[in-house]
Amino acid sequence: MNDVARYAATVFNELGYYALGGHVESPRDAIAECHEAEALGLGATFLSERFNVKEGATMCGAIGAVTEKLGIALAATNHNTRHPMPFAAHATTMHRLTGGRYLPCIARGIIPQIKAFGLTPATNSQMAEFVALIRRLWRGERVENYESEIGRFPVLQLDPAFDEDIPIGLVGFGPKTVEFAGGVFDAIILHTYIGEEGTARLVRIARDAAERAGRDPDRLRIWSVFATLGDHLEPKLYLKKSVGRLATYLQVYGDLLVETNGWDKEVLKRFREAPVIANMGGWVDARATHEQLERIAELLPGEWLAPAASGSPEQCARKVLGQFDLGVNGVILHGATPAELAPIIPAYAKLRPEGRFDNLPANPGGKPS
Repeated sequence: MNDVARYAATVFNELGYYALGGHVESPRDAIAECHEAEALGLGATFLSERFNVKEGATMCGAIGAVTEKLGIALAATNHNTRHPMPFAAHATTMHRLTGGRYLPCIARGIIPQIKAFGLTPATNSQMAEFVALIRRLWRGERVENYESEIGRFPVLQLDPAFDEDIPIGLVGFGPKTVEFAGGVFDAIILHTYIGEEGTARLVRIARDAAERAGRDPDRLRIWSVFATLGDHLEPKLYLKKSVGRLATYLQVYGDLLVETNGWDKEVLKRFREAPVIANMGGWVDARATHEQLERIAELLPGEWLAPAASGSPEQCARKVLGQFDLGVNGVILHGATPAELAPIIPAYAKLRPEGRFDNLPANPGGKPS
């Protein structure tokens, strides 16, 4: 089999991308994206729910209906915006619709937004309890007179014949959150712009926690979220996808990202106080002009933007492969559409070690064999 034929026949279950990245206008764009992703051989698509035109259940259902091989992850929604019954029924429906390719994930959410909705920010104990309850429903159990801090439910049951094996994941990157996730969840999705030392440390924390919980640490799926922005991108677009995206993360949870990486807190303080940020009036990636992004770039040290795949397609591919040496078993090529990844994937295919990822199933939360 020649290189072209072998590449065309390969599905890279260790690679994923985020559908409808950032601020979007049309949810239908996801359909073309996932068709391009399958043609490239990407293994999974991840969807980050936003309460506008990226509602999770609808989008994942649409992607599931028009794909055959692509793993699908809702990464993530929030348990306190979902009643257990529709959440469990949605996941079961997706599981059967896709032939087992679906991974639902939860996260704490953006705290100011959660509070604005009149909801209480999620705690580890609440998320663990929610997951345990959902797994009972997937097993067909009838749950009666359930009352706790996650809600009061007189009767819950999907179908007594159910015995579904559906993985569930957590999106988060703080050390305490990752430690918690390793003991409870099947998959962990980390975050963009975490350096190599930080990623390797988080992987160790998660797998150690899994082992302490009596789980096989090697069967935990851990996904690095790695900005992949080749030099084939138009310069203005590159600036928006790199500086604009990192600046937005610093607006939302800068303290945690700086702490995780061991970055200088004074730099974050100057970033927040800079007039271009203080007067932005919204998220940078949705509102900033090119001129504003150029000023914001001057506020960010090169070290902060360095954890990314950049350069030629081969340079990007080598940097992506380097993520696996940190202990993850999946890399989300973040900040790029499948069309923007098209020059990089063939370069990756040529460098990819034969047989290294054969044990990974299509489900992005499925246990390695």
